[in-house]
Amino acid sequence: MFSVKCQRSPLGHLLSQILEARKKIKSGAPIGEMDPAAAARYATFGFLITGPVSHIFYQLMEVWMPATDPLFKRLLLDRLIFAPGFLLMFYFVMNILEAKGWRDFESKMRGSYWTALKMNWKVWTPFQFVNINFVPVEFRVLFANMVALFWYAYLASVRK
Repeated sequence: MFSVKCQRSPLGHLLSQILEARKKIKSGAPIGEMDPAAAARYATFGFLITGPVSHIFYQLMEVWMPATDPLFKRLLLDRLIFAPGFLLMFYFVMNILEAKGWRDFESKMRGSYWTALKMNWKVWTPFQFVNINFVPVEFRVLFANMVALFWYAYLASVRK
């Protein structure tokens, strides 16, 4: 499961680079080179953070809030606690992997965190409702990978 996240994260970033290049071609702007180091950073984040943290969160959710609890209670835990914290972790870890300083982290947080979090709530909420309430816990990370490819492409674009 973790290796799937390792693949989706860099693929999402590469998709972002391709879409950005296409946009530049249409506008006549010069195209930069592909950034394999950035894709490697996303792979590192996916392998070391996203896969394990998501897996552990879903396992703990089963303990904290069994399936017998109201459906929206589990969704609120995911959307109001996990999503903001995980997005903050994404910004922080990517900043470290990019070897950037605290000021750059603060700048990216001020510049795009709130926008990314609102988009996270829009994109992931319906999907997570289904995932955490109807998908067996052992398949939740895999199920989330269906959206993750496009989500990482969005994050790569919004953090620039």
